[in-house]
Amino acid sequence: MSLVPAFFHHLSEVLYQVLECVGVNPWVVERRRHTFLHREAAWDVDEHQEGNDVTFFHFGSQSEGTTTPGLQSDTDLLYTRNKVNIMFSWADWQEGKENYLMVRNENTPPQHYLLQWIRSDVPQPVTHSYDPDYVTDSQGRVFFSNIAVVREAAERWGDEHMRHGPSNSFSEDWDLVLAFHCNTLPAEIMSWFTKMQHGYWPSHETLQAARMCPCFMVPDGYHGSPTEQLEWRITPNLIERLLMFSLNMVAIKCLVILKMLKKQEFLKYIPCENCKFTTFHCKTALFFTLNRTPPTAWTKYRLMECIVNCLQTIIEFLNQGECPHFIVEGVDLFDGKLCHECQLSLKKAIEVMIQDDMHVLFHLQSDNLGQRLMALPREVRPYPGDDVNAAICGKLARDMFEQNLNHARMVCSRLCNNEEADVYTSLNNEINILESLTMTPRTTPYDQNFIKFIVKSLMSVKVSITSSNCIQYNQPLPRDIWQLYSESLNTDVASSKLKLASMHYCQGELRRAASVLNEVEFDLDESVQSVCGCGRETFKDNLSKAFCEYTVQNGSHDQLTKKLAFCVRFLREEKFCAPQFLWCEMYRDVGDSVDHRDDDEWEWMDWAVVDARPFLLYLQYLTYRGLGIRHRQLEAFYGLEDIVTSREKLKQLYHRETVVSLFGHCCELEGDVQRALHAYSTSVRNIPRNNAANWHIQRLELMLNNYN
Repeated sequence: MSLVPAFFHHLSEVLYQVLECVGVNPWVVERRRHTFLHREAAWDVDEHQEGNDVTFFHFGSQSEGTTTPGLQSDTDLLYTRNKVNIMFSWADWQEGKENYLMVRNENTPPQHYLLQWIRSDVPQPVTHSYDPDYVTDSQGRVFFSNIAVVREAAERWGDEHMRHGPSNSFSEDWDLVLAFHCNTLPAEIMSWFTKMQHGYWPSHETLQAARMCPCFMVPDGYHGSPTEQLEWRITPNLIERLLMFSLNMVAIKCLVILKMLKKQEFLKYIPCENCKFTTFHCKTALFFTLNRTPPTAWTKYRLMECIVNCLQTIIEFLNQGECPHFIVEGVDLFDGKLCHECQLSLKKAIEVMIQDDMHVLFHLQSDNLGQRLMALPREVRPYPGDDVNAAICGKLARDMFEQNLNHARMVCSRLCNNEEADVYTSLNNEINILESLTMTPRTTPYDQNFIKFIVKSLMSVKVSITSSNCIQYNQPLPRDIWQLYSESLNTDVASSKLKLASMHYCQGELRRAASVLNEVEFDLDESVQSVCGCGRETFKDNLSKAFCEYTVQNGSHDQLTKKLAFCVRFLREEKFCAPQFLWCEMYRDVGDSVDHRDDDEWEWMDWAVVDARPFLLYLQYLTYRGLGIRHRQLEAFYGLEDIVTSREKLKQLYHRETVVSLFGHCCELEGDVQRALHAYSTSVRNIPRNNAANWHIQRLELMLNNYN
């Protein structure tokens, strides 16, 4: 751009600040990356425990931190099966692996290869196959078809199956890509390292790290190719992610603006239904602009110039009718995406935007960016206290721990269904396996945090089973029981401590129970967020404002656990550590109820599960009733009553049917049988199946009939 408008300096500063307020700032970007790297670790450990040698990688806007709530970016997850060995040459063959040799000729489209099946016992080609997933050519070579991946996904997801390029998913919000990682970088990627030595970016250190990144083969043939169903596309996702992680905030903000323009403006000027200009085109333009622009240009006060420079790079691509891949040599990203007519239309539109001094920014609707630009000098609140940033950080924190709890639930369910060993023995074995994983060289800090959480969760179940057995047979607790409890107490602010208090209550140690309950009550303030891993959707859009504000400044794993209250779970093996009334929750399958459980519910509906806050009140009611402290007993009763009679508070519960039953039981203990019956009946009307309130209704009706 030859002449920079005088107001660009001020507008750059204002735009920079506006983007800070909608989640494009160091706090949120780092939080997004931390969350998605943690999720990768969780997926990896989960598959390892299931006996699957699979590795997961998150890519795209969510994990890079280059998105905002208004952009509504989906989640990209790539998973690779490590038993598959992709050979660039015969030297890469590995015995015992599922080997495939990358094959291409002069007719193979750029960035694509065919995968020839190679034997696992000797380095020789497989010469015949009757498997429909493989195709034999005229030379007798056997190739693995990419349609095999589509067929497998279609069988798994059924009517929910969606295919977009290499992605085979169950939801528009997710892109799931099966890929095979290559041990050797192919020539069309290796040449990039030499070419990059002459640009401003990426740095020498980034290039050195990129050499260590594997690339992947994804099931995506070239549209219209005669061998489309046999072709696999090579993609350097990890190199691209490394490049994205190396960007400064100006470059990240620049890309976010390009995405907003693409979503709202660019698509208006692409008339052909089958043509599209993608986020990857925007990212590619940014990469090339960074490569040829000195680092001194990427500053806060030159953000507008950087945006215009990227737009001019896009115009350059459109003028030459080709968008080169930044990393893979010989690839045109417009090919099959954007026809000549659409290229001309888009080029003219972008030129008008630049000639109009980018006034289009004031009309961007995503995240109310245009309105914020005009209002910022008077009304902006300094980040990170902005509500948008707080909401993003709160959701990321909640989702991360929800995944942890979901995994812990699945592990316990698997152990409960192990017919070869009792649950206690299985727990011991599982804990030993997890702890051994932390000793492997490949274990990352994210792996360590996740494994630590799961081990604590399993320890909580293990110590509770031990206590339950002792209470059942009236035996003294083992000497080391308190050490075991202390090792499992800090999974969150409430659930493990509530299980300890419940154990004390069931053991008859009421004063000890009251002491633990007082501690939980003190910690369970308004900034504590309820989280559940049972698959229920209650809290998806209902987060505590105080919790969200806390997560902006306190994002570490240990800090977050201080402000989370997980639901309390009792397996059947732990039932003597739970109040007897809760035992009915473990046998809620009345009539045909079991036929109406979804996959998640099958894993936990034979347990007693209850939200932490109401369970605290219920335990307080029982404990203070036993201690004869009537005023504290009534405080707990009225607190529980306030929850179940408030529509808003009830909606916020994950296990509201159980909470209403707990209140009904308190009504019974107060001598108000009619109100108890009303509570159980209300619960059943709202949740008719898989609800233990059905048992309580039958019990009370039988009691009333006998009385009459």
